[in-house]
Amino acid sequence: MKEVIAVVRINMMNQTKQALSDCGVDAFFAHEAHGRGKGFVNPQVLEGVEQGYEEAASVLGEKGKLYPKRLLTAVVDDSMVKCVVDTIISTNQTGMPGDGKIFVMPVADAVRVRTGETGEEAIK
Repeated sequence: MKEVIAVVRINMMNQTKQALSDCGVDAFFAHEAHGRGKGFVNPQVLEGVEQGYEEAASVLGEKGKLYPKRLLTAVVDDSMVKCVVDTIISTNQTGMPGDGKIFVMPVADAVRVRTGETGEEAIK
């Protein structure tokens, strides 16, 4: 089993939900999140802030702000990972900064509380 975590634009949630459902993934979590990529901040501005320049701090106030995003989490069978990742990419890729990020991590076990089922049975 793998956990797929994706950060996507807030305005792409409906398309992403539908695309994941079409891929066979109906169970996932969606969380409100705020963040930014490293490419949004000029390193010289950060250096100016560290040196105490007020002008740099005021510029950083705009460039360093956190943007609303959605964080999706799905635990899927190993055979579904490629479909999930490809689906998220094809749905969210615009070629512009801020399209998102995907992380894939191993899951040691899962337990369905209602029935006590474990492993892959718990996520089916």
